[in-house]
Amino acid sequence: MARTLDEGAGEHDAEEMVELLERTGVAMHAGVGERGLAVDLDVPSRRLAEALELAVDVVTRPRFGEAEVRRHVRTRLAEIDQEDANPGMRAAREFAATFYADGTRASRPTAGSRETVAALTSEDVRAHHARLSPRGSTVVVAGDLRGLPVSRLVDSAFAGWSGPGAQGEPEPLRRATDAARIVVVDRPGSVQSELYLGCAGPDRRVPGGWAPFPVLAYLLGGSPNARLDAVLREEKGYTYGMRAVSRPRTSGGLFIASGSVRTEVTAEALELTLGILDDAAQGFTAEETSAGVDFLALTAPGRYATADAVAAEAAARAFDGLGTAHTTQVLADTLALSAERVSQAYVDHIDRRRTVVIVGDADRIVGPLEALGHPVSVVS
Repeated sequence: MARTLDEGAGEHDAEEMVELLERTGVAMHAGVGERGLAVDLDVPSRRLAEALELAVDVVTRPRFGEAEVRRHVRTRLAEIDQEDANPGMRAAREFAATFYADGTRASRPTAGSRETVAALTSEDVRAHHARLSPRGSTVVVAGDLRGLPVSRLVDSAFAGWSGPGAQGEPEPLRRATDAARIVVVDRPGSVQSELYLGCAGPDRRVPGGWAPFPVLAYLLGGSPNARLDAVLREEKGYTYGMRAVSRPRTSGGLFIASGSVRTEVTAEALELTLGILDDAAQGFTAEETSAGVDFLALTAPGRYATADAVAAEAAARAFDGLGTAHTTQVLADTLALSAERVSQAYVDHIDRRRTVVIVGDADRIVGPLEALGHPVSVVS
């Protein structure tokens, strides 16, 4: 649905839409995730009124031609093939299937499987689009808006939009009862193994504030000096780099560490990674914390230097039911963080019962893993 929105809308067919976008200087992108649909238009300020009218047509009157839908179905199927070939994406998909309870939406691929995507028709897409509603929607306009009657233009453009109303609460994110285990996705002949470790973490509404969690991710896997890279890359030479991220979701979140290591050191690299993550519960130093705070807080002006970045940040907070004041509060709170508070946030909110997915050559890595006392499940 999202990808086909600009393939004809209102009075314009697909070709006319291309010409209209080029003539007005509008760049458009649409995407959909667990929180909802996002439609993004970049446009010169002087054409804001035209862009808003176009956005209304795209959101409320798309055509969803059969040929256009089928083309995007083929494109998505080709992407699934590419994702299968990408160890990181394959690991992330297997992680979701392992971590979340079987049968729940969260356990399935966000953008569908081969079977579900291949079956889609334009009628299916129209039926899904019919569920869209202005209730709970947010319009974000960012840029140099001096002299522009933004509120009047938005109200005028969207005045006629109606919809079925709210669709109810999203499905709760339920962790599988057997999530704390190791799964190996067999990739015979692979010279590297992709490690993907995750556990439950908080969302942005976490008691005590969200500020400590981006800092935690930075300290563990956000720079060459972070704890994971300091050992696995700089000291051992097992990897080109490990990453860590705090990933908020609609309710709760995840704390993920991932990276590629040489096949022959997979078991040892996993043991080291688990040890580093466990040792983090003993706390972080004031020097570490200060470095993380400085990086995240002092680089913020650069991250939010464009209208597009400001709009994206505001939209992301709107999906969580938060305003732009939340970003300001988090940045101010980040500057006030202490090592003790960051350390306590890790202990209190990062559940260290981990799901581990490894994409690699099962014949070479399962034995060493089991020798270290890890039960392993193998999937293709």
